[in-house]
Amino acid sequence: MYLKKVDGPRAVKLPDGTVMTRADLPPKDTSRWVASRKLAVVRGVVHGLISQAEAEKRYGLSAEEFQEWVSALSQHGAEGLKATTRKY
Repeated sequence: MYLKKVDGPRAVKLPDGTVMTRADLPPKDTSRWVASRKLAVVRGVVHGLISQAEAEKRYGLSAEEFQEWVSALSQHGAEGLKATTRKY
């Protein structure tokens, strides 16, 4: 079996014990950003699977947009990554 050479780790272990690999990241051509895909990218960066710069380049994100995702996740959990308006 042939493994493509990649910079950085192929897999990381998350705090809950699960393993995240590069295959768990969304495709490079993703245009519809649902909460689960945003979560996968943020987890990948936070846990060292890919760098923030690599994620921004790969997905065409701005640094501000990525930071908004991180902030929404830290403040509201995965629900904060949904694009719908919060109702109070």
